[in-house]
Amino acid sequence: MAVVPDTPLYSPLYRQIAERLTKSLDEGEWKPGEPIPSELELAGRFKVSQGTVRKAIDDLAAANLLVRRQGKGTFVASHAEERTQFRFLRLTPDVDDGAGERLSRRFLDCKRQRPSAEVAKALDIPTSQAVLEIRRLLFFRDRPVVLDDLWLPLALFKGLTWQRLSEYQGPLYGLFEAEFGVRMIRADEQIRAVAAAPEAAELLHVPVGGPLLSVSRVSFTYGDRPVELRRGLYDTRAHHYRNALS
Repeated sequence: MAVVPDTPLYSPLYRQIAERLTKSLDEGEWKPGEPIPSELELAGRFKVSQGTVRKAIDDLAAANLLVRRQGKGTFVASHAEERTQFRFLRLTPDVDDGAGERLSRRFLDCKRQRPSAEVAKALDIPTSQAVLEIRRLLFFRDRPVVLDDLWLPLALFKGLTWQRLSEYQGPLYGLFEAEFGVRMIRADEQIRAVAAAPEAAELLHVPVGGPLLSVSRVSFTYGDRPVELRRGLYDTRAHHYRNALS
């Protein structure tokens, strides 16, 4: 297929190539963790210069869709990689002793249900379409710090059970991409301070009415399609929420 010339009437050529590459990622031509063809091969495929392909790949690498590895090539980014597996978790200990996060988790519930109007709107699905609701606790050094409620469109995660969640040892987003072909590539969050309700207080070992950080997140896959709604309650007595702005 011919590429539209790079003129002021159209998006820059390298962005068109980036969109073509993103479409191939979305369609599963190259899976997370797999290498993509070389710049030279892609230049021949799209009939553009190698420099144009390089700039397109730079854009996708900056967006964490691709990963460059010196001397090895370019690979599809994966949440299973150590450097990206907690990319969306911004809770950081107030004191860093160099020992790492040492995070663990416990799943409390996993059930199918009809979504509320609010959940359906966030996931852009009809209320007649079932969702999978998951509740879990995240622990830092055996102390509960995050209570998460997640909603996933059941149509995309058929076969996901509490047992499978509990057995899987890697990051949750790694499971989603490896077994269900759903990769989270970006997220929108809303953050506010709330008072701990009795149930959350008991699970997080905080006083009823104590301060918690409420983080509501919608995660998107390719094509800006929402595929997860997550609401987390964070205990920040020994942690803080950290973000880098640019």
